[in-house]
Amino acid sequence: MLQRIAISLLPLLTPLAAVADGTPLTGEEFDALTRGRTLYFYSNGAAYGAERYRDDREVTWTFLDGQCKDGHWYQDGPFICFVYDELPDPQCWTFYNSGSGLRALFEGRDGETELYEAGDASEPLYCVGPEVGV
Repeated sequence: MLQRIAISLLPLLTPLAAVADGTPLTGEEFDALTRGRTLYFYSNGAAYGAERYRDDREVTWTFLDGQCKDGHWYQDGPFICFVYDELPDPQCWTFYNSGSGLRALFEGRDGETELYEAGDASEPLYCVGPEVGV
């Protein structure tokens, strides 16, 4: 009986998986899903970092260590690329709407860094000021 139920549900689940993970998000779709939000990401079951998405494609990233990097993002083909003030080389990701949040592959390559949205926060990012010498 259970096997018949699982088999009968299979045609319903397959299209959902294709819709959820099949096509990379465009810049407009990514902006609509992220603007005004602070999202936390995890990778391999562990906290990875958080990013605040603001108007005009401006962002602030942290690895949750109190150090924050300001930057911006832009679309380049299927990629959403991030450039940070202190890191001029673009960091490009392919983003998907997994249905339960964003999923990102570094440079769109399976087997590389893969991030999953862990949640949205209403409080601001924890960022300490710049390091100062004595």
